[in-house]
Amino acid sequence: MSKYEELRILLERSRRFYESAIIQIEKGFYDLAAFSLERSLQLFLKAYLLKLGVDYPRTHSSRKLLEMIYEITKFEVIKELVQKFSIELAFLEDIYITSRYISREFTLNEVSRLKKVIHEVIEVVREVLDKRS
Repeated sequence: MSKYEELRILLERSRRFYESAIIQIEKGFYDLAAFSLERSLQLFLKAYLLKLGVDYPRTHSSRKLLEMIYEITKFEVIKELVQKFSIELAFLEDIYITSRYISREFTLNEVSRLKKVIHEVIEVVREVLDKRS
């Protein structure tokens, strides 16, 4: 599979996980929505690392992926995202683990906040990196 094809697939899966999260929130499936939001951001960031010409690492940490993007681009706005959303990014790492191994309930407030954060991170990364290309 070419890098371009892998990039396209990652972005499409990211979009699908995000849309699934919206449906899951509407149905009250907050645990599944949290997992879908985490996956959406993780796949999006991996796609943008590929777009930057870097093979993404085998990690489930959106924070680490975002930090990698900053290290490559040195765009302060990316660094600001990491700092602004440090707690939410750490929470996403917990979601990845808890969704697989620990029974945990999530609230509408929690997933709504995560959705907002993920939307902002995706929009900012897309905006600054697409301008770069």
